[in-house]
Amino acid sequence: MQLAIATASEKRTPFRVMPGFGLALGFTLFYLALIVLIPLAAVFLKTFTLTWDAFWAAVTSERVVASYKLTFGASLLAAALNVVFGGVVAWVLVRYRFPGKKIIDALVDLPFALPTAVAGIALTALYSSNGWIGRFLEPLGIKVAFTPLGVLIALTFIGLPFVVRTVQPVLEDAERELEEAAASLGANPLQIFSRVIFPTVLPALMTGFALAFARATGEYGSVIFIAGNMPMVSEITPLFIITKLEQYDYAGATAIAVVMLIASFLMLLLINVLQAWSRKRGQSVKA
Repeated sequence: MQLAIATASEKRTPFRVMPGFGLALGFTLFYLALIVLIPLAAVFLKTFTLTWDAFWAAVTSERVVASYKLTFGASLLAAALNVVFGGVVAWVLVRYRFPGKKIIDALVDLPFALPTAVAGIALTALYSSNGWIGRFLEPLGIKVAFTPLGVLIALTFIGLPFVVRTVQPVLEDAERELEEAAASLGANPLQIFSRVIFPTVLPALMTGFALAFARATGEYGSVIFIAGNMPMVSEITPLFIITKLEQYDYAGATAIAVVMLIASFLMLLLINVLQAWSRKRGQSVKA
C-alpha cells in the first residue's frame, strides 16, 4: 500500500533536473524587469510629462505620419518578401546538395554579423547612380538610392536571416515519409506542397515574419545611408526620433517611440495569435 502511494506521488511530482523553481522564477522576472520592463516604463513615464494636446501634436504631425507610413509599410513588405524568398533559400539549403552549399549557408548569416553602418554604406555604393547596380537601373527609370525603394532593399537585406534560420530547422525535421505517402496515393507536387509541406512550415514562416518585421521597424544604421533622409519622402521614424533627441526634445522623442512600441506590439500580438492558431490547426489535421 505504501509503495503504491509513493509511486502515485512520484507520478504527480515531475522530476526536474534543476531544483529551486521559486528562485529561478524570481531571477527570471527580476532580469526581465531590469532589462525590458523598466526601460519601457521609463519611455511611458517621460511621455506622460506631455499634455494630451502636446502628445497628439507630436505624434500626428504630417512629417511624423509620413515616417510612420514609410517605416511600417516598408517593414511589412520587406518581411513579406523575406517570407517568400527566405523560405526558398531555406528549402534549397535543406533539400539539395550542390558545390558551395556551406559557403552560401554561411553568407545567410552575414547581415547578423555585419555592422549596420557598413551594410548601409555597401548598399548605397551598389545602388547609387554611379554604383555597380544603380548605373544600370537608373537609365531604365529605376532609382533606388535615396528613395523608399532603397529603404525596402535595406530592410529586406537585414531581415533575411531571421526567416531562413527559423524555417531551416523545421524543414530538416520534417517527415519526408509523409510526402512519399502522399505521392504514392496519387498527389501531385502542388498538392503535396499545399497539404503536407506548407502546413508544417507555416508556424515557422510566421515566426520568421514576426522577427523580420520587428527588426525592420527599429532598424537605423543600414537605412539612413541609402534612404537619403528626405522629409516626407524617405525619412524613417527611428531617424525622426534621433532628430528629436538631438534637439533635446526628449518628451517628443519618447512620444513617437511610444506610438511605434504600441503599433509593433499589436502587430506582433496578431502574428503570435495567428501562429498559435495555425499550429493548433496543424496538430488537429495530423490527429
